[in-house]
Amino acid sequence: MSTDLFCEIVAGERPAFMVHSDEVAVSFLDSRPLFKGHVLVVPRRHAETLADLPDVGPFFERVQAMARAVEHGMAAAGTFVAMNNRVSQSVPHLHVHVVPRNRKDGLRGFFWPRTRYASDEEALACAAAIARALVQA
Repeated sequence: MSTDLFCEIVAGERPAFMVHSDEVAVSFLDSRPLFKGHVLVVPRRHAETLADLPDVGPFFERVQAMARAVEHGMAAAGTFVAMNNRVSQSVPHLHVHVVPRNRKDGLRGFFWPRTRYASDEEALACAAAIARALVQA
């Protein structure tokens, strides 16, 4: 069995600002977000790449729901949804980035300056707003 940072988060062995968790996927705030409310959706069962994921349908249903929730929970105009396979994959565990976007937000091309939450309370507030929007969707 493979263990990595995301496997540890899924197992509850490493802290994360959780947004949602079920039998298919775990969603939590990126610790170095592009914009506040940037969520990572990972399969509960380890898969390194998309090709390694046995059943993509249920997983991408969670990604789709999270895209709606991030948009509504963060009052964003839209979302950016992205995934790397091996190249530029910082953790060898499949993960989809769901990033809130607004016009003229400064994100250009593939230059992605990262930020941090001002406090744990701010991160918790973002995670809670997205989780509420997910339930309401």
